[in-house]
Amino acid sequence: MNRATFAIVPGFLLGCLFLILFTRWIASPNLTVQAAGEIAMPPTPTPVGAAEVSASHNENVANGECSISPRYPDKVRRWCGLIEQYAAENGLDPNLIAAVILQESGGNPEAYSKSGAVGLMQIMPRDGLAANFMCKNGPCFASRPSMDELFDPEFNIAYGTRMLAGLINRTGDVREALRAYGPINVGYYYADIVLKIYETYR
Repeated sequence: MNRATFAIVPGFLLGCLFLILFTRWIASPNLTVQAAGEIAMPPTPTPVGAAEVSASHNENVANGECSISPRYPDKVRRWCGLIEQYAAENGLDPNLIAAVILQESGGNPEAYSKSGAVGLMQIMPRDGLAANFMCKNGPCFASRPSMDELFDPEFNIAYGTRMLAGLINRTGDVREALRAYGPINVGYYYADIVLKIYETYR
């Protein structure tokens, strides 16, 4: 084997390896290519059926266990019973609700944002700073609960979980629902943060 051939062989082998890896990457079921040629995010998690979540919740409660991943900090897991209860009632994975709580408040029931969002799941109330947000027909959050109600952990989790489940049912997609749930004008930034937490911690 002469020097020229010796130099070509490693390059050829690397090229073959690259081709194999690239082909597997393209064939991956988690990869979708959008019309504009951009690579889309992997599919978002599908809500778990209410009956399945409820059965799991009841079993965990009977065993004194929490179905929320132990990777979540104690400040979030301390609300396990409430998260499991309202996730089961709304057919959602408790770990998804835990991800929202971790991102929104870090598990602090008294969290109050600069925009006026309140509590564990940072919900905009009808009063306080949130009352200043105006839409075409008046205050944007006029039909929302009060700050006092939303500072109650159980009420906040119940309301926020129901709201997220409603958005998932309306959009048919968890990522789209989280986009609508999160701050205005940030696109999918918020949704992708929550989904990253969900995938990493569960």
